[in-house]
Amino acid sequence: PAPPPGGLLSGPPPPPPPAGPPVVRVASVRVAAAPSRIAEGIAAWLVPPAAAIDYVGNLSPEQVAVAEAWRAVDSAFLDRTFNHQDWFALREKYVTRAKYKNMDEARSAITEMVASLGDRYTRYLPPAKYASLVDAATGNLVGIGVEIAAAGDSGRFRVNDVQPDSPASAAGLRRLDLFVEVGGVRFDAPDPARPLTADDVAAQLRGPENTKVALALEREGKTTDYILTRQKVTVQAIRANTANKPGVGKVGVVRIKNFSGTTADAVRDILEKQRKEGAVATVLDLRGNPGGLLPGGIDTASLFLADNRPVVFTVNNKGAVDASNTLRDGVDLTDPVVVVVDGNTASAAEVLTAGLQENGRATVVGDGIGHTFGKGVVQTVRNLEDNGGVAVTVARYETPKRNDINGGGIQVDLQTDSVCADEDVVKCLPVQSFQKK
Repeated sequence: PAPPPGGLLSGPPPPPPPAGPPVVRVASVRVAAAPSRIAEGIAAWLVPPAAAIDYVGNLSPEQVAVAEAWRAVDSAFLDRTFNHQDWFALREKYVTRAKYKNMDEARSAITEMVASLGDRYTRYLPPAKYASLVDAATGNLVGIGVEIAAAGDSGRFRVNDVQPDSPASAAGLRRLDLFVEVGGVRFDAPDPARPLTADDVAAQLRGPENTKVALALEREGKTTDYILTRQKVTVQAIRANTANKPGVGKVGVVRIKNFSGTTADAVRDILEKQRKEGAVATVLDLRGNPGGLLPGGIDTASLFLADNRPVVFTVNNKGAVDASNTLRDGVDLTDPVVVVVDGNTASAAEVLTAGLQENGRATVVGDGIGHTFGKGVVQTVRNLEDNGGVAVTVARYETPKRNDINGGGIQVDLQTDSVCADEDVVKCLPVQSFQKK
């Protein structure tokens, strides 16, 4: 399937520098998210530029840039066969022998070199895309307030969510609207020879504050034109409400858009509030959730699990296995839990989903679909001296029962007959999904 919206998965490798942009220690952090989500708040752990001093010598700045990208991959890439090719020979080809007229040629070479690995998650991020990633990760967003998702495997893109109090919300944009055109760029006729990503849509939607952007969206076969003014957007990563379900009672709904280091604490507070309001069951809405910080997914799953239960196993490029078990009893071990997913539920969101499903703690319901996205690998995002970056797959993970969901996703327990509107998620769910495990 086409990649869902998403950020990037980050894993252990390089040691942290004495100072710089990282806000967490490498040894304790994994970021798990699907690729290409730029228009909303991804949580990505960003690694500062790799040293390339062993290459400098008589190399040009362009050659040094390529060498830096080569080294970032060499030190951390999960597949140590490098897609069954001689990675050192590629260093000779792209670094030592190549002569570049300018940095654009060097960036094209980096893109080509990294693409030879055959891993769609390991890729070069040009400066503009890397800057968008940083802005999204730090919450410094200026745009119209939509999340962007791949529309299945059609090659097109849709609105995955609309932020409240945003230009998109005021204009009436809705989840599932399809992008036809943004800023003069067409997105309704995919070209397999030149595939676009959600990043490309986001790049057109973003721009300086108070500038205008024209877009056309398709809804139920009808195309509508809009002209919106870009504004600063505050991403709400968690939303909560309660709703009554006949045959069940009051149900607490927690929609998690992506995972960060504070997600579990926020969800704990919400659960306590909803219980005081009389909620007797919980719905975790992970539709469109591309992941985020892996510990955020693990810690949130732990809220519903007993002590010393397996949540996820992470395997690095040396074959070492890191088991993540719960450290104490969670805050809710008995009330029914329903996890709602779709085809864009990925990475850290899948870690939580599998952690609860395979421990017999939750019923997983697919929103009109039978499985999640299926992204069971972990990336780091390394900043390069050319102001771009490179995302490198550094590890893979397995579910509590040691299943590898990469490519296949998590099979749901139940499935809705049709796609649920955001506000009707409880109404859409079968009553049997609330049975206690």
